[in-house]
Amino acid sequence: MEVLFLLWSFVLFSGVTALPVDIDDTDVIIVDAGENSIDGDDFAVDVSSLGPEAFGLPQNESGDTVAEWTESSLMNPEEMGGYAEGDILMPQLGRNGMRETTSRWSNGIIPYVIDTTYTKEQRDNIMRAIADYHRLTCLRFVPHSGQTDYILIKNTNTGCWSSVGRIGGRQEVNLQAPGCVSKKGTILHELLHAIGFLHEQSRPERDDFVTIQYGNIKTGAENNFKKADAKRTYDYGVSYDYNSVMHYSEFAFSKNTQKTIVPKMKDMKLGQREGLSRGDVKKVNNMYSCKKQEPTTGWVGQVWQNFMGSKTRRSVMI
Repeated sequence: MEVLFLLWSFVLFSGVTALPVDIDDTDVIIVDAGENSIDGDDFAVDVSSLGPEAFGLPQNESGDTVAEWTESSLMNPEEMGGYAEGDILMPQLGRNGMRETTSRWSNGIIPYVIDTTYTKEQRDNIMRAIADYHRLTCLRFVPHSGQTDYILIKNTNTGCWSSVGRIGGRQEVNLQAPGCVSKKGTILHELLHAIGFLHEQSRPERDDFVTIQYGNIKTGAENNFKKADAKRTYDYGVSYDYNSVMHYSEFAFSKNTQKTIVPKMKDMKLGQREGLSRGDVKKVNNMYSCKKQEPTTGWVGQVWQNFMGSKTRRSVMI
């Protein structure tokens, strides 16, 4: 009883902002498309804010930079690329090469193929990320079996990158090993781009929550910190999320090891890559009109959600 009381007191009164729940998510269960609790048809994902720099070809230079990333690096590996916002790469279409919209994945079904060059440990980490989406959302990643639209998870020396939303046909998500597959959160991050989401700090209201230190940003990378147009974005009912797996780290694109993003809320850490935040999950489920209830796995998750989930602006990882 004393142990339970201590644990109960810890959950209620500690200042913990992110409390992962210990669960077994290593197995991916393939669910038939008819079992998805998703309403509605496809709709457009606005990518007009990305600009012409988002359209191009993979770069070995970005891969060489990401190859230098280690666990002790100040920034995340996807923040080291030379693509739009570091890791967004849209294929060119026709002569002008640009598009303003992509699509949501039909019925939340995402066919996939995984490159055979990954080690077992690296592939298992990818599958753990996929398992998180199955456990927490209505999205279903299914092995590719002839579908026209699908993602190919590749391991080439071009860094960490993805397109945003479903672009039609085969689309690539590059997760260069080992850097881009070292943390489950980096995999979740790139897959969230493919699902249809942009970076958290590009939200139009971000200046109310963080301060961008432009004097510390590498020359030429300033455009990575531009904000999306408020008239062309939608927050899916989720307020600004410091703990989103889609948020830049505090040292993203720093030229001098000084912070480029400073949170206005005291003691907040940015750029976690351990797992989806509750805000991430809610946004995915709202975008895809998923009827799945917000998860409260385990007694710790239940207590935290009941007592803290709706009373704090800090989004808890799950």
